[in-house]
Amino acid sequence: LVGFYDPNQENAALLSQEMGYKHFAHLAELIEAVDVVDIVTPTLAHFEVAKQAITQGKHVFIEKPITHTLEQAHELIELANTYGVLGQVGHVERFNPAFKAALSALDQPMFIETHRLAEFNPRGTDVPVVLDLMIHDIDIILSVVQSPLVEVRASGVRVLSQSPDIANARLVFENGCVANLTASRISMKNMRKSRFFQKDAYVSVDFLEKKT
Repeated sequence: LVGFYDPNQENAALLSQEMGYKHFAHLAELIEAVDVVDIVTPTLAHFEVAKQAITQGKHVFIEKPITHTLEQAHELIELANTYGVLGQVGHVERFNPAFKAALSALDQPMFIETHRLAEFNPRGTDVPVVLDLMIHDIDIILSVVQSPLVEVRASGVRVLSQSPDIANARLVFENGCVANLTASRISMKNMRKSRFFQKDAYVSVDFLEKKT
């Protein structure tokens, strides 16, 4: 780790002293000094920071979601191709040991049900709960089903923030698979469970407890 940048200078000084890592006073100085930039800013800042790094020829690792809008995501991908750098989004549930253990048993599921619930935390409310939490399950489902998406029915409700805090989506795929996803950041307890129903098996994955 070369160092880090935090626009809050006071906070940065404390972290630098506590962790022993160099704090850069300006983002441009950090980008110039490294080979890879790990972006863990609020979502609304992902695009500008990543764009600045990519156009300087730096590889980027971006905390999910990649950007606030689809258009911004497409632009970053095009820039990465143009400048010949690698970009990776932190969809970490792909590497959850419970999911990795379940992969060998998953074979053309026909119905999938997911629940990703969390207690309220103001951090992350700059984006809807779909981009904050449900995106993990969308990523998992797309990697498992591997069939074109033909229909989406979704609804969400604002409760404590200015964007939807609880949402449900029903995804229908060309191969007949149906997925029902629920995500909430205003729940009384945390839950991250997915259930896969297929002709020869029922597979349940608990991403929180890391059990299959």
